[in-house]
Amino acid sequence: MKQFLLMLAIVLFGFGGYSQTRTEKDLLGEKQIPADAYYGVQTARALENFQVSGVTTKFYPDYVKAFAMVKLAAARANNEAGARLSNEKLAAIEKACLAVMDGKYHDQFLVDLYQGGAGTSANMNANEVLANIALELSGHKKGEYQYVEPHDDLNMGQSTNDVYPTAIKVALLLHNDKVIKEVEALSASFHKKGEEFRNILKMGRTEGQDAVPMTLGQEFHAFGAQLDAEIEALREAEAYLCTVNMGATAIGTGITATPGYAEKCAAHLARITGKPIVLSNDLIAETSSMQGYVMYSSALKSLSIALSKISSDLIFLASGPRTGIFEINLPALQPGSSIMPGKVNPVMAELMNEICFKVMGNDVTVTLASHSGLLQLNAYEPVVAIAIMESQGLLYKGMPLFRTQCIDGITANEDVLKRYIERSVGIVTALNPVLGYEKTTELAKEALESGKGILELIREKKLLTEDQIKKLLDPATMTGQEK
Repeated sequence: MKQFLLMLAIVLFGFGGYSQTRTEKDLLGEKQIPADAYYGVQTARALENFQVSGVTTKFYPDYVKAFAMVKLAAARANNEAGARLSNEKLAAIEKACLAVMDGKYHDQFLVDLYQGGAGTSANMNANEVLANIALELSGHKKGEYQYVEPHDDLNMGQSTNDVYPTAIKVALLLHNDKVIKEVEALSASFHKKGEEFRNILKMGRTEGQDAVPMTLGQEFHAFGAQLDAEIEALREAEAYLCTVNMGATAIGTGITATPGYAEKCAAHLARITGKPIVLSNDLIAETSSMQGYVMYSSALKSLSIALSKISSDLIFLASGPRTGIFEINLPALQPGSSIMPGKVNPVMAELMNEICFKVMGNDVTVTLASHSGLLQLNAYEPVVAIAIMESQGLLYKGMPLFRTQCIDGITANEDVLKRYIERSVGIVTALNPVLGYEKTTELAKEALESGKGILELIREKKLLTEDQIKKLLDPATMTGQEK
């Protein structure tokens, strides 16, 4: 009898670590849902079926906010187009969406990003959570769907096939602003170093060989300029994310959507996000096409290629300290070896490279998934979303570390740079206008054969005065910076 009463107490009151539940049902039957959960039956099934990565929707706050923005725009459009959604329900849904947009309830968006069904589980997770928030904020209990229903109200005139890709695009747009801000800060850091090093002469190199003189400042300004170009590419790629297919519903024909809803929904979404979102002129094409993702992922890949080249250049320029070229010093952050005393590695530049390699690989994933869709829908949109959002996140978190713990602390080894200039054969190119091609060729040959520096030979042969040498070696004159 005592055991029976204990079990009854557990069922009724949640004693002993067990929580109370509520019963919900769907096509497959009834299911017990934790009473305090804002999600519902379809989310619960997804939690059982898609335990893959452990990375859920809530891992990306902008992604959660994007779903709320899309649902808010849809609700307002449905209220205006044929008044399908009542003012009372709209008010409840608006409260729920605004709360999620404000950062609340994100812990209820629990579906693994890897999922079958082209994003249906993610969409239903949003529908169920927003419906139950709306119910609770309106004085009702969770699960009392006769007042606000996940399908009929939150998904009115919609399908996963238009909501899910639109939410992804909105999320990417929101996070792109943050990525661009970090690229701008990193570019500014390189340009600041460019000014700091503007009068430090060095040898430029092509194909790993001595070329012609430049300044270390020009080299760092060039790093910044490469990133400036990538910022423009990211902004241009945004345009491909601003075209949406809301109102397409299942395949683009607009079945179940009220006339005028699609246009109103896109207009509301533009106002809510502050982005120039527009409705596609062919919803069937937009529903099956992945062009927006492909173009934006390509821009992230391009940024990563630039960052990786810069990182590798810095690693090379800092190589040494005794047997490399050692033109610059990268900040020493930690011991570099468990066996070699005194070794310090370029860890932040290496970290930046690792991030870039991952972003490049993610772009391959986007490519494969984008061309594998069949007919009117691409079922692999979830992995596209995963790949691009991961790329954004890695770059967003990696670039400030690269900037503050590497770039900002770089110093120049001026004595090394000066020695290279004085001994390099490449400096003869700058002497052509004064000594002529034939004489400079002879000097270059002799320097290579004797191991002497060009300036050493010029002084030995008294080909130029010290004043002439000083003028020729002036950074502004030699590197095209003279006004």
